[in-house]
Amino acid sequence: MKFLQIHRFGDTTWSHNVRMKRFIQLILVALICLSATAQEGPQTNLPRIKLQLGMYHIDTQLAQTPEQRSIGLMYRAEMPTHEGMLFVFEQASTQCFWMKNTLLPLTAAFVADDGTIVNLADMKPQTTDSHCSTKPVRFVLEMHQGWFAKKGFKAGTRLSGAPFKP
Repeated sequence: MKFLQIHRFGDTTWSHNVRMKRFIQLILVALICLSATAQEGPQTNLPRIKLQLGMYHIDTQLAQTPEQRSIGLMYRAEMPTHEGMLFVFEQASTQCFWMKNTLLPLTAAFVADDGTIVNLADMKPQTTDSHCSTKPVRFVLEMHQGWFAKKGFKAGTRLSGAPFKP
């Protein structure tokens, strides 16, 4: 009789463990689905800093983590003309950008550590064309397409602000 009770207890434990594993799997799948869904909208609540280019002040969102940088300005239908996004990388290297899931036409300014614009690249919305820095850089500033050109800024112009070393 004791053997049957242990056996039944064992069956109950096995059944409970299977149900618990299935429950945990469902939770994990739900979390994965939620995180994938969360990336289908624009990023919000990124840290902001002020940059200056000549007499112009730029309200800049910072994309500092790999996840923030991978989403960037995707899914945004609008952005004020005086705003941009500064992508900050851990070390200088050739940085390449594309516009998949990005609705706004943008210009990328590839920026050296001292704030000097190395090169500019106009990028078309929703394309996978690669736009790269001509030299290793740690910073990329994205603004509305044509913003730099309309104000007369080109390679060699220097941005100022907290991230850039004098």
